[in-house]
Amino acid sequence: MKPFTETVIRIISGIPKGRVMTYGQIAGLAGNPRAARQVVRILHSMSGRYSLPWHRVINGKGQIALKNDVSFTEQLMLLEIEGVEVDLNGNIDLAKYQWHP
Repeated sequence: MKPFTETVIRIISGIPKGRVMTYGQIAGLAGNPRAARQVVRILHSMSGRYSLPWHRVINGKGQIALKNDVSFTEQLMLLEIEGVEVDLNGNIDLAKYQWHP
């Protein structure tokens, strides 16, 4: 496994309940601020294998990025269970909920 991938997995694993991080933020902390799409790929392909809290990762606008209705609703519900306020359009207040390790 590449060091970038290992670092991304470690960062995502460390996001506490009730907090979120953005794809770009994770990429930057992992050493490549332009690799947000790579973070998406890692999250998609390795969430199950590493039990990653995928639902705590959102886009840079503070929104749930998933467009599929079922996945969108699942992420929204998982975040709300953890106490994150999400509006019906999938917007999250980054000033309030963004995690800065």
